[in-house]
Amino acid sequence: MTKQVENAATTESMISSPPTGFQVIMREFKKDKLAMFSLIVLVVLILGIFIASAFIDKEQMMRISLRDKYAPPGDDFILGADHGGRSIMEQLILGAKNSILIAITITFITGIVGLVIGLITGYFGGFIDNLFMRIIDFFMTLPTIMIIIVFVTIIPKYNVTTFILILSIFLWIGTARLIRSKSLTESRRDYVSASKTMGTRNSVIIFKEIMPNLSSIIIIEMTLNFAGNVGIETALSFLGFGLPPSTPSLGTLVNYAINPEVLSTKLWIWAPASLLILVLMLGINYVGQALRRSADVRQRLG
Repeated sequence: MTKQVENAATTESMISSPPTGFQVIMREFKKDKLAMFSLIVLVVLILGIFIASAFIDKEQMMRISLRDKYAPPGDDFILGADHGGRSIMEQLILGAKNSILIAITITFITGIVGLVIGLITGYFGGFIDNLFMRIIDFFMTLPTIMIIIVFVTIIPKYNVTTFILILSIFLWIGTARLIRSKSLTESRRDYVSASKTMGTRNSVIIFKEIMPNLSSIIIIEMTLNFAGNVGIETALSFLGFGLPPSTPSLGTLVNYAINPEVLSTKLWIWAPASLLILVLMLGINYVGQALRRSADVRQRLG
């Protein structure tokens, strides 16, 4: 009898208490087998890339060996060699690592900047909101990609750090607009008014009360921004305005396909990088869709 009462109490508590954010996310991934498969593939792929890159000597890899020019896949080169006799496999691993690290860094910087600006403008409104929104509107009218290309061209001593900073200057706008719109709604809820009445500091209300309620949206935005930043980095590197030539990248490997002979007869040079970019983009997209559905479910459940 006692056990039945305990089971009934447990069942009642499970029904009355809404599931946590993690439980909602796991439920969505279990329902969407493709998203779960994509998540596993992404984790295994990224971990494999970072572990394998630790065993590659970049200076040795970048040495030119004309004897191995355009060597096809075989025992000496698993994925063949490029026009300089350099291993495509090693360039693919280091290039993927560089592209992923750059995308993560840009996502982190732009996420922090966009989050802070969005929360502050959405919470305070008024003059602060109008000021930042005019700045954001100005940035949105600019041809971002063209300006990035101009910066890359004219800046002396151009390196990876410079490339990250240039992209970060322009890529925080979308995050700021999204967080601002959500923060405007949250700042008008009863719990915010109650906190103000109790004399709680604005910084505490913004970062300890409003921001946790936007956690699902923030995670989704960061995930999708990561995919977009990988695409932007590889696209600019493909066009020749990305990373320096001495730094391997997925975009620089795909850039070899500009040569008609390489494009048609030497698929091993550019195809692996293209397939890896495709897998990364699709995987991140499916994971992002599952996270978006999780946020919608969490919002409906309150």
